[in-house]
Amino acid sequence: METSKKWKTAMLLTAVSVAAAGCSGGGGTTTNSADQAAQTTPAKSDSGGDDTSPVTFSFFGGDASPNWARMQDETGKVITEKTGVTIEGEFAVSGTDQQKIALMIASGEYPELLYPKGETSKLVEAGALVDLTDLIEQYAPNIKKLYGPYMNRLKYSKDDPSIYTIPTNTAVDNTAFEAGGGFEVQLAVLEELGYPEIRTVEDFEKVLKEYYAKHPTIDGQPTIPLTLNADDWKIMITVTNPAFLATGAPDDGEFYIDPDTYEAQLHYKRPAEKEYFRWLNHMYNEGLIDPEAFTQKNDQYLAKISSGRVLGLIDQDWDFQEAENSLKAAGKYDKLYGHFPVTLTEEYQDHSFVDIGNASGYGLSFSTTMSEEKQIRAIKFLDWMASDEGQLLVNWGIEGKHYNVEDGKRVIPADVLDQKINDNSAFQKQTGIGLYTPFTVRYGDGVKDSTDNYYTTNYPEQITNSYSEPEKKALAAYDATTWKDLFPGKEDFPVKAWGAAYNLPAPSSPDFTVPFQKSQDIVRKAIPAAIVATPEQFDAIYDQMLTDLNGSGIPEMEALYTQLIKDTVETWGTPAE
Repeated sequence: METSKKWKTAMLLTAVSVAAAGCSGGGGTTTNSADQAAQTTPAKSDSGGDDTSPVTFSFFGGDASPNWARMQDETGKVITEKTGVTIEGEFAVSGTDQQKIALMIASGEYPELLYPKGETSKLVEAGALVDLTDLIEQYAPNIKKLYGPYMNRLKYSKDDPSIYTIPTNTAVDNTAFEAGGGFEVQLAVLEELGYPEIRTVEDFEKVLKEYYAKHPTIDGQPTIPLTLNADDWKIMITVTNPAFLATGAPDDGEFYIDPDTYEAQLHYKRPAEKEYFRWLNHMYNEGLIDPEAFTQKNDQYLAKISSGRVLGLIDQDWDFQEAENSLKAAGKYDKLYGHFPVTLTEEYQDHSFVDIGNASGYGLSFSTTMSEEKQIRAIKFLDWMASDEGQLLVNWGIEGKHYNVEDGKRVIPADVLDQKINDNSAFQKQTGIGLYTPFTVRYGDGVKDSTDNYYTTNYPEQITNSYSEPEKKALAAYDATTWKDLFPGKEDFPVKAWGAAYNLPAPSSPDFTVPFQKSQDIVRKAIPAAIVATPEQFDAIYDQMLTDLNGSGIPEMEALYTQLIKDTVETWGTPAE
């Protein structure tokens, strides 16, 4: 989902948030407002950094953060020095944010700051969140400047215009420069086969089959043409979400939304997707899909990729980043992957980079357990994080340590860049760079500040500098400078009036949540069963799934989601507004 986002918080999705969940690898980006951003320096908050007396905020984050060092990393120490703020953070382990939020609601005990992801609606219904509208108006000039004409998109709903969440998982005016999703093929495979065209699933299959026939083993272990990660919610990322991208639909989580009528339905009901899953069934029966794909755990999936014997993936790079880091550490750069906009047939276009406008998104909320005095201090802290100084620190780090300024341009030294690329986990734990995005309202990739430097380190020159030689060679063979060059761009599609549905707060009432969960139970059982069935069994299994998805209150649930989309479009106005 953006389908791309380069801050790439590991966008962990859970069952109810799936209604609004999706994590594509590419786009969903907006027009770069560099001119607007570069003309003036954001206004200084009247007290954004004035009160630096020590203050601590308790925090719960719905994403895992394994490198969190209690703000004792290099960046965290500077944040505390500049603002006085220390965050006592607790972070979800994969799949546990729902349970944790449910326990909070049951007990009525909340941390002061929350990053609740798809559970926002439940917290609003429980009366647990503060309306931030007045706090932003009085104490957050930097946040107001950043969002500017998009402030409407921070409103909770048509009926409740309160601002309960300050979006921090989406960046303002982001331009995606790189493709992190699509269908992936190992660079060694591409080179040996002469960098073949890979446009359709048939092309993808042919490449894997040809190389597999030549190399049944790699480094003494059985070669795996294609493996999938179906562990818990990640089944969406590598098994079910690719079905809509491969058949010409954008990422709206579990739903397909008609762009003309805004009618929403579970995307599995689209006839084209049945044919995509039929192709996966064919791949399984051809022996090209890992037989353990639907039984392995996430760590087993990553271990197989780390071994260098997996030829192809259908995934987002954030999901297998850990495995790629291991390959880099071992010097196996030819075992990294190229990204391709593969679709079922050439009549479809991959919509990873469809323009979602400046979408709202998951973000930071204040709980009602926080005192009014601390609410003011907290909003001023967030406003400082949204200042140029704060954004520069969070994105680039400390001048003279993590970057230098040469001839007016910020430059990352070669040794720092090498560690950032090839040992990112250790780099992040030491520097803190990348750990503070849940607390940072910020401009996205491609936006420049008043010094004519990019706010983020993710821009074309930096991306190409980070490529290994095998990757540069592959891109040159495809007449591309980045993998995104192979994908359709946002200019090829109309702007989505509702942004990205996976970022919207889904209804929390039982008439939505119960049938939605039922739909997930149905899908997560039927799709794997259909893929591993014999070809003769496939239709019966898939058609029974469709029948089941038309019962148990599911059509009524889809109608509720349709109304949510229509209300969102009405509240936000047209994409140009």
